[in-house]
Amino acid sequence: MTRAESAAATRRTLVNAATELLDEGGREAVTLRAVGARAGVSRGAPYGHFKNKEHLLTHLAVGTWNSLADEVEQLRTDPDCAPTTRLERAVLKLIDVARRKPHRYALMFSTPAGTPAAAEAASRLENGFLTLVADLVGEADARRYGALLMSSAHGIAGMELTGHLAKDKWQVSVDQLVTLLVDAVRPDR
Repeated sequence: MTRAESAAATRRTLVNAATELLDEGGREAVTLRAVGARAGVSRGAPYGHFKNKEHLLTHLAVGTWNSLADEVEQLRTDPDCAPTTRLERAVLKLIDVARRKPHRYALMFSTPAGTPAAAEAASRLENGFLTLVADLVGEADARRYGALLMSSAHGIAGMELTGHLAKDKWQVSVDQLVTLLVDAVRPDR
């Protein structure tokens, strides 16, 4: 193994350890010392790969944005799905990150949008999402409906995570809400 391959392997191990800590205890659980201990490397190893905790957390946020963008891209290229179905699934994928990985979801939206790497990764997801919206409503209306759908998904996720979207109270599931949203923006309704 070359030195570069070894460094890349160590970095992956550190990122995996940081991700585990984040998933278990939120951003407060992620310290460079704890990441190094979890990864089984020297105390100084994390500092050789990340300037500080915020740099590492930004890296994790970027990874989550990019992973979600990859999923949206797969939906976008699925020839067996109708545009409405692709869009509903994309909205549900965002909500699903909040459900399955709430600390990563929170990190995505707490990382400053002006951070170049985070802005690039968020834009990648947004552009893929806007393509799905445009497939349904057309290019001219894609941005405003995309903003409506994305902010609504964020609200749905937040309400569900805090228990304020109980199905027995509102008589509607998250999936049904997403279907209602997408139906509301369809031009042929």
